[in-house]
Amino acid sequence: MTETVTASLEALERRLQDLGQVAVAVSGGVDSMTLAVVVGRTPGSAGLMFHGVSPAVPPEATARVRRYAAREGWSLQLLDAGEFADTAYLDNPVDRCFYCKTNLYRSIAQRTQATIISGANRDDLSDYRPGLQAADDYGVRHPLLEVGIDKAMVRAIARRLGLTDLAELPASPCLSSRVETGIPIQPAALNLIHRVENLVSREIQPRAVRCRLRHAGVAIELDRDSLAALSADHRSRLAGVIEPWCRQAGLAPFLGFEPYRTGSAFLRDAGHG
Repeated sequence: MTETVTASLEALERRLQDLGQVAVAVSGGVDSMTLAVVVGRTPGSAGLMFHGVSPAVPPEATARVRRYAAREGWSLQLLDAGEFADTAYLDNPVDRCFYCKTNLYRSIAQRTQATIISGANRDDLSDYRPGLQAADDYGVRHPLLEVGIDKAMVRAIARRLGLTDLAELPASPCLSSRVETGIPIQPAALNLIHRVENLVSREIQPRAVRCRLRHAGVAIELDRDSLAALSADHRSRLAGVIEPWCRQAGLAPFLGFEPYRTGSAFLRDAGHG
C-alpha cells in the first residue's frame, strides 16, 4: 500500500507540474483540500485557491479552508459565486449541481486566467454528476481523476502528508443536497438543516447524519449502528428540540429517525430539470 500511495502522489505531482498555474476550487472537503495542499507543496506548481461562501456551505468548511490557507501559505480568495441569485438553482431541479458549479466556475474564470482544477476523483464517475458538465463548459481539469485516484487513495495521500484531520473527515456534500428534488432552496431551511445536524452530532457522535427536507416533512438519517443505539428516551428528547425548530421554520412535520441512505433527497425520476 505504501508503494501505491507513493506512486499515486508522484503521478499527481507530475500532472500538477504539467498544468503549471492553476486555480483550485476548494470546497472544504477532503478531496479539494488535499488537492490544494499538494498544489501548494509541489515544486513547479503554482496555485490560487478559491472558496465559494453561501448559505449552502457549512461555516465549518469555510473555517477549515481559512485555517489551512493560513497554515500552508495559500493565496486564497473567498467569493460569492451568485447561485442564490440564480432561479434555475433555487428551483432545485434534478440537475441543480450543474447550475451551482456553473456559477462557481464562471466566478473563478472572471478572476483569473489560470486553469481551474477541481477535486473530482475516480469514484465520482460512478454517480450522476451534472456538475461535471459545468466543469467541461469552463475547461476545468480534474487532476485526481486524470491520474486514477479514488476517494480511498485521497484519504491515504492525506495521511501520508500528515493531514490526519482531512483523512478522517466524513463526506459532507453541500447543505442543499439534503433538500429533496423539486423543493425550492431557501437559506432558512438550510440553516435549520445545519442546526439539526450539529445538535445530533453533539448528542450522539454518529458516523453519518443527514437532516433531510422532504415533500412529506423533515427526517433525520443516521448510520445503522447509531440508529440502533439511539434509545426511545433519547429519540424523544431530541424530537422535543427538533420539532419546534421545524415548526418555526415552516417545515413541519418532523418525521423521525431513519437509516442513512446516500443521496436519498435526490429524485432522478421526479420529472424536474
